[in-house]
Amino acid sequence: MKTLSTLLGNLSINEFLRDYWQKKPLLIRGAIPDFTGLLDPKQAIELACTEDVQARLIMQQQGQFELQQSPFKARDFKGLSKIHWTVLVQGLNHHLPEATKLLKLFDFIPHARLDDLMVSYAPKGGGVGPHFDPYDVFLLQGMGHRRWQISTQADRTLIEGAPLRILKDFKIEQEWVLAPGDMLYLPPQCAHNGIAEDDCMTYSIGFRTPAYQELAEQFLVYLQDRIAVEGTYADPDLKTQKHPSEISSDMLSQVEQAIKQVRWDAGDIANFLGCYLSEPKPHIFFDAPEPELSQKKFVKSIQNNGVALDLKTQMLCHEHSIFMNGETTQATKGDYNLLRELADNRLLPALATCSVELTDLLYQWYLDGYLSPL
Repeated sequence: MKTLSTLLGNLSINEFLRDYWQKKPLLIRGAIPDFTGLLDPKQAIELACTEDVQARLIMQQQGQFELQQSPFKARDFKGLSKIHWTVLVQGLNHHLPEATKLLKLFDFIPHARLDDLMVSYAPKGGGVGPHFDPYDVFLLQGMGHRRWQISTQADRTLIEGAPLRILKDFKIEQEWVLAPGDMLYLPPQCAHNGIAEDDCMTYSIGFRTPAYQELAEQFLVYLQDRIAVEGTYADPDLKTQKHPSEISSDMLSQVEQAIKQVRWDAGDIANFLGCYLSEPKPHIFFDAPEPELSQKKFVKSIQNNGVALDLKTQMLCHEHSIFMNGETTQATKGDYNLLRELADNRLLPALATCSVELTDLLYQWYLDGYLSPL
């Protein structure tokens, strides 16, 4: 599946990245032939009712939208036959191994950009209204058919008071009906509206584009635990002021010099990015293994069979630094190459020989619930 030649139509990966990625939409008919989805509507609703799953229920009646957030009960989906509705389930790749396999097809985009795989189910007429997203997305059709209308309009005015970010004046420029296996790529800010033609399910492969403001704010949070500014404010030569309410230039100058002691370099930026981009979302928790293998049995198991990341684990790498679910670890060259393979493929085959440091690290991650032996 990883080398599926139809995924981008008749385009090579390099042609797609050069001509379409972050530039313009692309419709691909038969991107994944014979694809009908990873689950059925009943399973999607059951997943939406699971405690640790993020999901949204969107109802539309007489042009008005209503939004409800998870957690849901099965009864929340009763009595909806007279209105248009949609259920959106986030993080499918955190719960279904098949979803992780599907995402492998998109490995030509760095893992640091990946957000998640979302599935939406809607009976005929359902949708979330015309809107735009600040990220790249591939919309892969599973069961049924969905009509997609798109626009590259500059007008971003939203309907006031709506519970969703719905465009007030959506001008359709192009539209298509997608069948199972068809896929539509949309770059950030491309306005779109999806309407179910029948009972349909769409799989959205989203790639995050964090705002620089968000990154800057989080970097300052990251720095606050890693800086040391020496000294204490002092003014032994203090003089009286005509206006005691004014902050003096001497105080400003002294504090300015102190704050200038705060420094960072490319290594700090890389470490911040690795930790920030691999940090699990707030609702994600990891379970310790039960029953727990001893380290001796764990090592024997991975030597014979290998190891795989937990579905919820985020793992990134940079120049001998390993970022595992928001935590950073330094690795030797040999260990780094193996760990990078684990991050690339989400599994490692049998590890006949590996360092004590590596087995210790893998065992600790096993105890944390980040990975497990195959």
